[in-house]
Amino acid sequence: QEHPQDTSPLAARTLVLPRNRALLPRPKNLTKVWFEQIAFPRAARAIGADVALVPYFAPPLRPSVPTVVTIHDLIPLLLPAYRGTPLVRLYTWLVSTAAPQASAVIADSEYTRRDIIRHLHIPEDRVHVIYLAASEHFQPVTEAAQLEAVRRKYGLPDRYLLYLGGFDIRKNLATLLRAYALLRAGHTILPPLVVAGRLPDRDTTFAPDPHRLAREAGLDPAAVMFTGPVDECDKPALYTAASVFVFLSLCEGFGLPPLEAMACGVPVIAANTSSLPEVVGDAALLVPPEDVRAVADAMFKLLHDADRRAELRQRGLQRASGFTWEKTAQQTLAILEASYTERT
Repeated sequence: QEHPQDTSPLAARTLVLPRNRALLPRPKNLTKVWFEQIAFPRAARAIGADVALVPYFAPPLRPSVPTVVTIHDLIPLLLPAYRGTPLVRLYTWLVSTAAPQASAVIADSEYTRRDIIRHLHIPEDRVHVIYLAASEHFQPVTEAAQLEAVRRKYGLPDRYLLYLGGFDIRKNLATLLRAYALLRAGHTILPPLVVAGRLPDRDTTFAPDPHRLAREAGLDPAAVMFTGPVDECDKPALYTAASVFVFLSLCEGFGLPPLEAMACGVPVIAANTSSLPEVVGDAALLVPPEDVRAVADAMFKLLHDADRRAELRQRGLQRASGFTWEKTAQQTLAILEASYTERT
């Protein structure tokens, strides 16, 4: 794709390679590794690429041109529950061994950068932090009709606390449910907790059934509402209409949901671990994610302090505005150009 108006060194030589399945081997479960380790480096060399970008943790062990790789997190390497089958562990070993061969590594946060330096043994000057951003459609919804339509679609009340995110074990939904149960035990008049998103197909150690977790927390079925899958176009209204958004994940390479919530003007309670303090800054209440009492106290504080909610709403909007995909793209291009320049 040519960009004649752009004078950057790489502007006229940027190509996106199609994934030609006819050239990939079988069985199917080897297709991914073949593409990443053989087909992609060959194609980069064949077209005379000056630099290659691998936007996820899959660098080639023997890069044919200077290669920049984005590593969003090291969760499969560091958390036992995410290490998977022997084949998954072998793949993690492969890409971990290949990562030091990259000309530069991009991390989503300082937290992930430190992990990469420590565990992959890559020199500090080759690992760079470039933050992600919420999509542009995440902004406060001001049209009452749109908010009401989303409320009707998902059966939402006028006021509610919100969780929106995954349901694997590190998302720590069990602590949120126990904290909410503790809060209800002392304060019967509370808005319900809305748990949004597609629930696990089955109850496992890796992805516990939220219905079971709610029962075990002693919560009445009417106290917790499960929306099921949420259409992407409905998420801004879902965030906007919430009184408080709570996100207690134990480990995140970046953590988009709190940023999306802040961009929509909802006060946020977030875990004080991993990358989340970097994302929310002073625009959210930070809590120890496994301290049930602290989480319950934070929810009570925000639900009953309108001034504090208004303050966090404004801080969150300001904080979220500092993360943009344009900035992410510009910083990524700078790393690519630096890798190209070092080669020449």
